[in-house]
Amino acid sequence: MESSCTSGSKVLLYSCSGAANTGYLADQIARKLFADGVGKMTCLAAVGAGNSGYIEAARTADLAVVIDGCPVSCGEQIMDKLGIRHVHVSTTDFGIEKSKTAITAEVIDNVTEKVRTLICEKLKPVE
Repeated sequence: MESSCTSGSKVLLYSCSGAANTGYLADQIARKLFADGVGKMTCLAAVGAGNSGYIEAARTADLAVVIDGCPVSCGEQIMDKLGIRHVHVSTTDFGIEKSKTAITAEVIDNVTEKVRTLICEKLKPVE
């Protein structure tokens, strides 16, 4: 199923997959958005490792979305160091507490919808 707001756009999804509950949530959000056709999930570690193909893909995306698990923002730091334009969110932006909030299907669905809305807003043409 392709998301109507991202139809025809190259949206790449990069997620934290850290050890904390918030990293798990970031990963699950990216996987759900990918399954829903919002964008293509790709490898943040490959970008961080300097893989030129992954870096070029990030640079040429219509929208690169980094979903970090916490305010440490490892994903955002990778993109910033490489000068790659991106939209950044952290799961803690949505009231999720690192090492405290239980990550349930309801939490995954709720935060995924908020990130989906943000992606759609970023892709709206400027009027």
